[in-house]
Amino acid sequence: MNPKFLSQLGLAMRAGKLVTGDEGVFKAIRGGEAKLVIMAEDASANTRKKFQDKCQFYGVKLLEIGTKYELGRSIGKEMRVTIGVLDGGFAQMLQKSQDNPAEVEHIDQ
Repeated sequence: MNPKFLSQLGLAMRAGKLVTGDEGVFKAIRGGEAKLVIMAEDASANTRKKFQDKCQFYGVKLLEIGTKYELGRSIGKEMRVTIGVLDGGFAQMLQKSQDNPAEVEHIDQ
């Protein structure tokens, strides 16, 4: 998992720009507040389908990344399956850090 992405997710949480939990994220998607939805790769098939369909219908970008535990730990909570990003700037920053995972590559010796 990309540590830069996790760090930026924690920053967004401290700034109050995230919503977590199925109902909260669904409400943000329906209300047009969610700019990006992040879902754990180990989410159940049912949850995965619900969020893929909802995000596609409302035109919200969906990232499937990390585990429930990694996502939760990055925002200072227990496990989290879904996270909604409410700020466009944070959404762009998170997508960019996912596209460019590391500025410096690790060198194996």
